[in-house]
Amino acid sequence: MNDPKTQQLLTELRSGDVPRHVAVIMDGNGRWARERGLPRWEGHRAGMKSVRETVEGAAEAGVEHLTLYAFSKENWGRPAREVTALMSLLEEYVAKERQNLVDNEIRVSVFGETQRLPASAQRAIRDLEEATAEGSRLWVHLAISYGSRSEIVEASRTLARRCQEGTLSLEEVTEEELAAELYTAAWPDPDLLVRTSGELRISNFLLWQLAYAELYVTPVLWPDFGRRDLFEAMLEFRRRERRFGRVEA
Repeated sequence: MNDPKTQQLLTELRSGDVPRHVAVIMDGNGRWARERGLPRWEGHRAGMKSVRETVEGAAEAGVEHLTLYAFSKENWGRPAREVTALMSLLEEYVAKERQNLVDNEIRVSVFGETQRLPASAQRAIRDLEEATAEGSRLWVHLAISYGSRSEIVEASRTLARRCQEGTLSLEEVTEEELAAELYTAAWPDPDLLVRTSGELRISNFLLWQLAYAELYVTPVLWPDFGRRDLFEAMLEFRRRERRFGRVEA
């Protein structure tokens, strides 16, 4: 990190609390490519650099969990050429970043309907998860082929099935029971959601888990997003007053 301003922001961050869990909607790859007269997949490729910047920046700042929205269920409806390019980039990311992630003690897990991915992409994911399983510095969660509504529906079906089987009563159906059936049951809800490219929507991402997250939207397109942008978002988070629906007496 050679930029003095970025180093200054990191020093400021380390002087106080940082969000335990940061989630990011990585948006703007297509617009970035279009502005440069490039095909959309070139924007996705350029965005890989921002993934590394964000992962390494989160680790440097002391974040415990980082969730990145990499590919939504709705993205399957994009042109076949773009989807194929995205799957290839996923495998390329694993091949390029695996050792760097291991060396930096960063654990990676993937959640979503991954059975829809090509077999080679599924193998790459398993390889990455196994290689980084001992990482304890930062846990990165990649949402791939993910949709929050279907996640909640599937969790509800599981609870209904347990009620039918008699292992759970209606009175025992609680927020905690439903949350335990979500992909994200093993880690805390996000404290901060960052969305790039200036769009003001959540896009079917972690609808349950983001109930009390602080939202931070930046006009920066994802391929231009770096450590400095991440640190600025976290410092803005620190200035927020989180009341969780309550007020001071």
